[in-house]
Amino acid sequence: MPPAAGEPERADLEAEARAEFLLRLRARGLRDLAVLRAIETVPREMFVPHRYVDLANRDLALPIPCGQTMPEPFIAAQIAEAARLTPSCRVLEIGTGSGYTTAILSRLAGSVVSIERFQTLAIAARERLQGLGFANVSVVWGDGLAVTAEIGLFDRIIVHARLDDIPPALMAAVAVDGALLVAQARDGATVFNRLTRMLNGAWQAETLFACRLQPLISGLSRSL
Repeated sequence: MPPAAGEPERADLEAEARAEFLLRLRARGLRDLAVLRAIETVPREMFVPHRYVDLANRDLALPIPCGQTMPEPFIAAQIAEAARLTPSCRVLEIGTGSGYTTAILSRLAGSVVSIERFQTLAIAARERLQGLGFANVSVVWGDGLAVTAEIGLFDRIIVHARLDDIPPALMAAVAVDGALLVAQARDGATVFNRLTRMLNGAWQAETLFACRLQPLISGLSRSL
């Protein structure tokens, strides 16, 4: 069956918009080619609410259900770049949201376990990611501050929120030579840090970039 009138033009416009989107990210300083390829293969328009789909290829934070916000793509890219992922990495993500950043991480890591405290968001993200074929992702409705030893060890733990006092159980879930990436308050500002667990058991802290992430809230929420 021949394509409907206007379909080739629409496809061309979408491809052009995606190319411009990637160029804008590079202009802002994103240099990791693996991260750029991951972003290129994740259709952000499938993760934004329908009324904002025309803004999907803009570097904007967008509202999602449950009063939450989907971060701008550059922030998602910065976090993915800072994680320094390899195909052998097992990743724990706290704060699934729409699942967009989860999808990017899954393109770079071996497996991703993502915890979301809002049941509504967890269900939607799980169905969305499964429908798009992200087979190495598991989305869990749970409290990211209540992880237990049964969850196992992770090469990277990524927290999409500010967490000044990190629970010991979360620290213990980081594998040796692994890293915890989290926003924390410092000198009146919020910065995104990378805390690496050294071979001798000590922790090495590295400040990466300023951010505006909100404090992590404990507990479960079914919906709003």
